[in-house]
Amino acid sequence: MLYNPDENSHYLLAGSLFVHEERHFVTTVLGSCVSVCLWDCVRSRGGINHYMLPFWNGEGLASPKYGNIAIAKLIERLQQLGSDKRNLRAKVFGGGIVLNVSNPFMNIGERNIQLAEDMLRSENIPIISADTGGKVGRKLVFNTETGAVFVKKLTKQIDDIRI
Repeated sequence: MLYNPDENSHYLLAGSLFVHEERHFVTTVLGSCVSVCLWDCVRSRGGINHYMLPFWNGEGLASPKYGNIAIAKLIERLQQLGSDKRNLRAKVFGGGIVLNVSNPFMNIGERNIQLAEDMLRSENIPIISADTGGKVGRKLVFNTETGAVFVKKLTKQIDDIRI
């Protein structure tokens, strides 16, 4: 991947997305959040999102902090740059269980993963790689030109918090 932090790097905050015509190395850190990396295998460009919750409930701003908004906007932005949806490939990361929860409905990570899989399937975008679930967070570096993703699992986890 030959990562050079001085060369077109971008830190992606939770609840946002990034798409650019030029190569960038996009870094983000995930816990229960999920990132979908989309890469156009013909135009050699890509984009990434970082969403916190699966669904927007229709109230307030339709923000990319919600998976159903973040994935749709990511596809839309790549198409605005000339990508054909048929040439997009997906990689999905995150959705870890970083807090102990007794209520399965509170397992936001699993719900975020399921939303990504369901939406990408409905858009006919193949998931070619995934590193999801588990009990640790992840740090990602995404090369938007090659589609390569470096993943580092974070060894610290929160075991003593009960919700």
